[in-house]
Amino acid sequence: MKLINVMTRKTLCMLGMGILAGTIAAGEVNAKSKPPVQKDDGRGRYLVIIAGCNDCHTAGYADAAGKIPEKDWLTGDRIGWRGPWGTTYSANLRLHMQQISEEQWLTIARAAEFRPPMPWYILREMTDQDLRAIYRFIRDLGPAGEPAPAFLPPTQEPPQPYILFPGD
Repeated sequence: MKLINVMTRKTLCMLGMGILAGTIAAGEVNAKSKPPVQKDDGRGRYLVIIAGCNDCHTAGYADAAGKIPEKDWLTGDRIGWRGPWGTTYSANLRLHMQQISEEQWLTIARAAEFRPPMPWYILREMTDQDLRAIYRFIRDLGPAGEPAPAFLPPTQEPPQPYILFPGD
């Protein structure tokens, strides 16, 4: 009986190790079959600049005539945009893009209708190649900063500073 218990333990141990090795190998196969996020070749940086992404998503960018270090780009802003829709804040794209895949970004860019002042309709005019380049550039910058403040409904007074848009 003792011999059987030892044999059973050895067998179970070997079986467990085999399952673990198989799981690890399968994970490696899946990791290899999933392509890594490609790096920006410079086009994404260019598009972020000419599309005006920094104007809202980088604090102080417009005031500094674009002379903000790249390491500080696209981390959002605490200035509110208040209008009949409520108060919105420019998102921290550096944090956001770390949470989504390139394919999810394409879906968002093609379907989302963001609150003002985000010109979401411009994203729809961009090619998939342009949107991918922007995504890769922002991902390459890496995560930085804090999340933007949450949206406030029209009935709630936002903290200063904010830009007031006229109502209907």
